[in-house]
Formats: sequence, structure tokens, C-alpha cells
Amino acid sequence: MKFMRTNSGVAHYADEGPRSARAIVFVNSLGTDLRIWDEVAAPLAKQWRAIRYDKRGHGLSSHPVAAASIGDFAADLAGLIDNLQAGPATIVGISIGGLIAQELYRRRRDLVASLVLCDTGHKVGTPEFYNSRADVVQSGGIESIAEGVLERWFTADYRTNNPDMMAGWRAMLTRTPKDGYVAACRTVGQPDFTEAAKAVAAPTLVIVGDEDAATPPELARQLAGLIPRARLEIVAGAGHLPCIEKPDVMRALIEAHVKAISP
Repeated sequence: MKFMRTNSGVAHYADEGPRSARAIVFVNSLGTDLRIWDEVAAPLAKQWRAIRYDKRGHGLSSHPVAAASIGDFAADLAGLIDNLQAGPATIVGISIGGLIAQELYRRRRDLVASLVLCDTGHKVGTPEFYNSRADVVQSGGIESIAEGVLERWFTADYRTNNPDMMAGWRAMLTRTPKDGYVAACRTVGQPDFTEAAKAVAAPTLVIVGDEDAATPPELARQLAGLIPRARLEIVAGAGHLPCIEKPDVMRALIEAHVKAISP
């Protein structure tokens, strides 16, 4: 395990692969930690530098979480990349991780060589929806929403045929620190990158699962349509977390993207 102080907190991270290669930095979704990228990052690390980390309030990272903003999450990521001397990097962000990636580009585009925006959007949901979910978790714990979240994360086929894996992912979700989940949840509906997306000059790949009920393919199409020259890839047979359901497909898409932008 590796830990590093960034932006008034301590981040838990993994840094694998050759240091001389292009860095690929993975940013997680709400209620998950760096383990969701295991099967994607491990093969990529044979050729590229693969960096994963637990965002504030999740996994083993410890940062102040009260009233955290998308800017705070982006500053955490910027601090990590700066301290590891890993920029400019390809930033791979899923769900809220995609929002964090867009905010990082808006603030520190010197750290961003390219973007891979997975199962996310230029605007995700509304403040009212995510504040309501946060209120439910605050009063009843993550257990109170776990089944609904898992249904949105995974396809029915995956849930039916992988009961042991589902037990593990459920444990990861429900063991997320409640305060960390609530703080991040209240953040999701706030950013609106509609105009910022139009100004993205970095090579961008947008990926979405064809059965994603949380950030559906139409939202991904809108995002790809806003970003100049962005490319859209729809992953068949995947829900909100194709990095878990279809890791080989995700790895291949990311690898092709990185090769295309690397000298």
C-alpha cells in the first residue's frame, strides 16, 4: 500500500508500470475504490504507467469531506499527479470520476494529455436528486440504498451469473465511509460542464455501457457531441461499470486511445 499527502489529506494510491511511459490515471465512481480497475490496469501496466487512487472519503484515503466540492476532488487529483511527476497523463474517469476529470482539465490542463470519460456526462442528474439520496444515506446508511445502486451498476445478466462477485461488490459499496459517500453524492449533481466541454482540446474518448441505467448512452452521445473531435464507444452487455463487467473491452479501448496520442 502507498499513501501520499495531497490537498489537506492523505491519498491511498497504486503506481504500477514503467515510470518512463505515459501515465494513465484512473478515477473511481461514487461508492467504489481503486479495486474496480484491477482487471483493466494490471495488463496496461505491462507497457504504461498505471496510477489508481481512492478519492476523498472512499477506500483508505483520508481527507476532510464536509461540504466537499468538485474542485476539491480535482485538487486532490492534481496534487497526486504533481507529487508523482506523472503529468501530462491520460485521465480515465468513470461516473463522478468523469466529472472530476473534466474539472481537472478546466483547472489544470497542463496535467492532461488526453481524457477517457466513462459512463458520465457534461451534467449528471440534478442537485435535488443527489441531495435526496444523500439524505437517505445520512439517516439510514448505505445499506438502505445498496440494492438499488447495484441494479444500476450492473446488468441483470451479470447480477444473476456472478453471485460471489456481487457479494464482494456489495461489501465494497456498503463499507464505504458514510460521510465520504454523502459528501461525494451531494457533489455529483452540481457541476455543469456544457460550455466547458466545448472548449476541450485534448483528445477525448467517451465510453458507456449499453445498459447503463445511471448515465445512459444518450447522455454519453450528448457529451461526445459537445467535445470537439471526441469519439464515442458503446460497450455491449455492460451497465454503469464496464471496467468490471467488460474489463478486456475497456482495456483495449483505453490502450488504443493512449497509443494514438503517444509518440
